[in-house]
Amino acid sequence: MLATGEPIPQRTRVGIIGAGPAGLLLSHLLALQGIESVVLERRSRAHVERRIRAGVIEDGTRAILERAGVGERMAREGLRHRGINLAFEGRLHAIDLATLTGGRGITVYGQQEVVKDLIAARLRAGGAIAFEAEAVDVEASDSPSPAIVYQTRSGQRGRLACDFVAGCDGSHGIAREAIPAGTLHVAAQPTWRARMGARHPFRHAERGAGVVPWASLLAMALPLTALAGPAPG
Repeated sequence: MLATGEPIPQRTRVGIIGAGPAGLLLSHLLALQGIESVVLERRSRAHVERRIRAGVIEDGTRAILERAGVGERMAREGLRHRGINLAFEGRLHAIDLATLTGGRGITVYGQQEVVKDLIAARLRAGGAIAFEAEAVDVEASDSPSPAIVYQTRSGQRGRLACDFVAGCDGSHGIAREAIPAGTLHVAAQPTWRARMGARHPFRHAERGAGVVPWASLLAMALPLTALAGPAPG
């Protein structure tokens, strides 16, 4: 995180829009490969660390976080979730998905906790995260040197020149609209899925059944929305 009053760099290798789990993890993974980046986030650090979204991490995401060295607290405090109950004709039928999938499962661990862990990791490594700096446009996204135009909370405008722009600001962010068709390289489709488990007993219907996740929370996978810049070679 940039210190109070410290200017946002004018140039970086990868400019990342959004300090959610996707943008922060991307910044961390790039740093592990020796590639510098700057993350721009329109909200404050306190806001993103308290923002409640998904609450369950799928097995592939858990493995990525652990391999990246940011899964220690998740492994210690997260709750492993092994399967589901099917409610049918007034009875619950347990399906042990972990046994059926060779030990895979999901972990109950809130998105805000993942964000805290990733911010802490980036700070330890001296990473650049500019909070309260809203990306408002992407310039020259079809050139070898695109740039992110941003505005700080005080109203000051700046320009971050990059080799690549990564739009990790979700489907409602500016990256999708600001990057013209033909220069938008989708690395992974957004994969947030809300699956709310029931807190009350299911009522049997003549032609219906209920599915109850044992964790009874939300399913999560990390999205990387879009990249702008030269097409990956």
